[in-house]
Amino acid sequence: MADDQVLTDMLTMVDRSPGVVALRVCVIELLIERGRYADALAHCGTALGQEPGNVQVLGLMMRCTTALSGGSVATSVPDTAVPTPVSTVDPVAVRSGVDPAAPPSAVGPGAVPSEVGPAASPSDFDWAAAENEVGDIIEPAFVHGVPSEFVTDDDAATVERPTLRLADVGGMSEVKQQLDLTLLGPLRNPELAKAFGTSARGGLLLYGPPGCGKTFIASAVAGELGANFYPIEITDILDIYTGASERNVHSIFEMARRNAPCVLFLDEVDALGHKRSQMQASSTMRTVVNQLLTEMDSATHSNEGVFVLGATNHPWDVDVALRRPGRFDRMIFVGLPDLAARTSILHYHLRDRPVAGIDLNALATHTDGLSGADLAHLCTSATQLAMADSMRSGEVRPIGMADIRAALSQIRPSTGAWFESARNVVEFANGDGSYDDLAMYLKRRR
Repeated sequence: MADDQVLTDMLTMVDRSPGVVALRVCVIELLIERGRYADALAHCGTALGQEPGNVQVLGLMMRCTTALSGGSVATSVPDTAVPTPVSTVDPVAVRSGVDPAAPPSAVGPGAVPSEVGPAASPSDFDWAAAENEVGDIIEPAFVHGVPSEFVTDDDAATVERPTLRLADVGGMSEVKQQLDLTLLGPLRNPELAKAFGTSARGGLLLYGPPGCGKTFIASAVAGELGANFYPIEITDILDIYTGASERNVHSIFEMARRNAPCVLFLDEVDALGHKRSQMQASSTMRTVVNQLLTEMDSATHSNEGVFVLGATNHPWDVDVALRRPGRFDRMIFVGLPDLAARTSILHYHLRDRPVAGIDLNALATHTDGLSGADLAHLCTSATQLAMADSMRSGEVRPIGMADIRAALSQIRPSTGAWFESARNVVEFANGDGSYDDLAMYLKRRR
């Protein structure tokens, strides 16, 4: 019965956070342990739809398929057991969204008539010559250079010492000002903060639409403070065994205390610290939230030199006790990248690729409404289009504005659903003014 309760709790968590693949992997493993291979296989399909090519999920899928076909299921699947594709379909054409069955002359940005002449097939493409040709392009030929760079994310779950600074964050001036006022200012001027009766104790919660650089900003804050950076994801905490998740929370805070000064960054706080009032059937997650509350409480633990930063896309789902003074008592809204930030993001993702005639300022102007992740996807899609066209023609050419425009026509903002939810929160659940900054942001973007 205890095992079934664990599975029930994990299934409830997956329902609440369907986009967290690691949670779904835990559910798949539990289902396999209980011999429910068909259910596990269904979850494998969902996980691969979110992260195509995930090696761990592919291995679990093989175990389910083997069991359903009457074979024996190994307790572990080596890396070599992951099925390798046997199709000869052109991978570039697949990634570019082109019909794999289409003839080579149909591959590339835009329709190309079949009578244009014979086209080189992917198998005949001279990769060595292409690499030499690309090598002649010494540096990206941007129309306008950009001095700053905007890196989106680096979530290695180890204590590290970042070299990034807030100056490396392109644009986002309002976010920087709020960080300086609520956290960096009091730390740099302790005597002045003491005179005004304020401090930087407690935690800071960054919230906003997904893919807008909250993790990178947290890393830049650590670099600004000259502190260690300890990024934590929900998969570093949750465990299928009773009591193990709570011990993981305690171990993480202990490591942060040993490495002080340290910025402890908790990603996906809404999944970890979900409202306990909505988890009445999940005793496991309730105790995890209780442990997190205890670790952040200055009355029970000394967190001197440990600065807790959290990030969430849904702050309205975070337990109210986590947002009381002394815990995550301050929130900063991180919205879509502004013009300067978009320019920096585009420059970063195109900096090491062969480009020609790319007007970053014009491109940034026409990409208002896209998140940082959307802009990264735009650069990748344009690169794939140029590469596919090069393979079709047999001649390598750099990425141009035509490729960017073709890719941009196929991309839609990924944050639309988030803003719909945010508008409902501002209209119906902002009685205490917690989301006034979000309300002002939405008003400006109308």
